[in-house]
Amino acid sequence: MLSSDETYASLNGAWRLMLGKADGLRQLDLSADGFWNSFFAIVVAAPALIVGWVGVANEIGDPNAFAGRFSMLIRLATVDIGVWVLPLVGLALVAPRAGIGGRFVHYVVASNWASAIIAWIMLPAALIRLFLPSTNEFAALASLLLFALSMTLTWRMTNLAIGRGAAVGSAVFAGMFVASLVVLFVLQALLGIGAPSATGT
Repeated sequence: MLSSDETYASLNGAWRLMLGKADGLRQLDLSADGFWNSFFAIVVAAPALIVGWVGVANEIGDPNAFAGRFSMLIRLATVDIGVWVLPLVGLALVAPRAGIGGRFVHYVVASNWASAIIAWIMLPAALIRLFLPSTNEFAALASLLLFALSMTLTWRMTNLAIGRGAAVGSAVFAGMFVASLVVLFVLQALLGIGAPSATGT
């Protein structure tokens, strides 16, 4: 488990990358330990993610059965963790062939910590969803605006983490976005979920 100082430094480094500042990479631990420790970001993101899962589970789960809502929450958690991790596994397989193998660790470490930040950025939309249905215009607009912001920040982080110019960085960003959607839809179908995941991806 990372110390609070290590966690703060990692989050701050990812945030600086998301703001377009390349020096954020210097605050990230790019060692082998740092690579695996970066998945601790899932724990950091968990409280914000749970709020989203609860909101969606209340909306599409069985409203008259706690067990039904809890089962839906577990399935939503499985989907979002899968969307977080599985595209990275896919990138590990194609990165050497795509000429970005040397930046794979940089990207994964930065992406994990950035994803934790994104989860908290999306929290207001998840909180709104606890009180308003997703079809409500205000709830939908809030989700859309925060999602657009998160995509912009993620694109900046990807460009700097990959370090091969905007064209390659944008290609990786687009590829990971598509991979995330594919994993999302496949897992939703396998787990019987008929609504978007809690993070809105």
